[in-house]
Amino acid sequence: RPAKPSAAKPSAAKPKVLRQKQPPGVFDVGSLDRQALETFVVDDLKQPKFRAKQLREWIYDKGIDDFTNMTNLPAKWRTDMSERGLTIGGTIAGTRAEQISQRDGTIKRAYELRDGSVIESVLMPYNDGRRTACISSQAGCGMGCTFCATGQMGFSRHLTAAEIFEQASRFSRELRRRGERLSNVVFMGMGEPLANYNNVIEAARRIHDELGVGARHITISTVGLARGIEKLADDPLPVTLAVSLHQADDESRSAIMP
Repeated sequence: RPAKPSAAKPSAAKPKVLRQKQPPGVFDVGSLDRQALETFVVDDLKQPKFRAKQLREWIYDKGIDDFTNMTNLPAKWRTDMSERGLTIGGTIAGTRAEQISQRDGTIKRAYELRDGSVIESVLMPYNDGRRTACISSQAGCGMGCTFCATGQMGFSRHLTAAEIFEQASRFSRELRRRGERLSNVVFMGMGEPLANYNNVIEAARRIHDELGVGARHITISTVGLARGIEKLADDPLPVTLAVSLHQADDESRSAIMP
């Protein structure tokens, strides 16, 4: 996998182990894009369409992930949603571990997904005000780069678009609650993004449309999958492409990565 930006390196402090998990059977409202949320609110929850807009404002503009705090929604409906097992962010089952750098405040987390897969995400704060999320696109990786710990793990599975999006959305909600905003997202966590092209692009569109991150501030990194690069060039979402080189010539590069 491509090397992380130097500012993203957390301190060597021992990670804090957490065991916060969602109960089984939850349904994550945050996994729905704009149109799907409207349909769900009208058809499944039997509420007027404008309720979907209110939910989006609470989740994405104010960073609220607890229905009980959404004060302009009817009290009974808030209670009903919780009792029905609806959540915001339940796509990620829990946080396995968290490490916060004492040097620059970088937050590194290991998340457990609902099937038990574990992925990593990082939030990197910069002195110029940028807040950058580094997110994963796969559980494990099949590229086999010799210098990468994830590459040595092997490939487990592709992440869904909802699992990719929730990593960024979770950091965004936390920042919104303290009056900040997520400014950049880099697909430089676990996995090869262009090997999971459709889900990555769907997540990138939601990061742009719902989290308000500019397309040019979304960077998709690759070891150099040519077909994926061509598809990305033709996609109407003008994200930034980063190609991991690591060596100056093909022979040397091929010895350590595909």
